Amino acid sequence: MEIKGKVHEVAPTVQVTESLKKRELILEYIENPQYPEYLKFEAIQDRCNLLDNVKVGDDIEVFFNLKGRPWTDKTGKKSYFNSMQLWKVNVLAGAGASATPEYAPPADISSTPDEDDLPF
Repeated sequence: MEIKGKVHEVAPTVQVTESLKKRELILEYIENPQYPEYLKFEAIQDRCNLLDNVKVGDDIEVFFNLKGRPWTDKTGKKSYFNSMQLWKVNVLAGAGASATPEYAPPADISSTPDEDDLPF
């Protein structure tokens, strides 16, 4: 699955257990500008490094797998949890970058003389 949005937060890498490390990314997703959504993605193990060059305010595209699992508490009540595990991130535009490229203004060719003085 994939989604595009703006980076709202990038958490530092956390060593959860001796063999598991994880890092979280919060993405601002605006399907309806009046009600932005804040989606939490997690990067695990070596994928934590994918967020090293991602900054708050960057427009990015996130590729992820949707995971779900049940959990039963001590009283026997069953609950379900979802997580979105990212596996690829593309930075589309950096924070503060112009969405449209800047160009030099067009040259005014109407004021050039009509003579053709090119040597060929």
